[in-house]
Amino acid sequence: MVRLCLTADPENFPGCTDDRKAVTRTFAAGDRGIRIAGLGRGDYAVSVIHDENNNAKLDTFAGIPREGFGFSRNPAIRFGPPKFSAAEFPLAGDVTMQQVRIRYLL
Repeated sequence: MVRLCLTADPENFPGCTDDRKAVTRTFAAGDRGIRIAGLGRGDYAVSVIHDENNNAKLDTFAGIPREGFGFSRNPAIRFGPPKFSAAEFPLAGDVTMQQVRIRYLL
């Protein structure tokens, strides 16, 4: 399964845990894309995990992700997730497409 979180709240990126306005979706890993309609104009960021064992979380070993992950704008990954500003993209029109590269470290 793939779990997606889209938020406009920098304080709740990348997990969307306390953001009531966040959009979260779960879809099959074989799906090539997802469409999210009805978003207002603004700045958003997306985080994605490939939840291989379907336990609704990103599994880690010694702080290193054991499952695939990715972010909008595909920012460089250093120690920990990127800041909201590194993954942020504007939504100003009807169509905005983000291609998120899933990375595997272990």
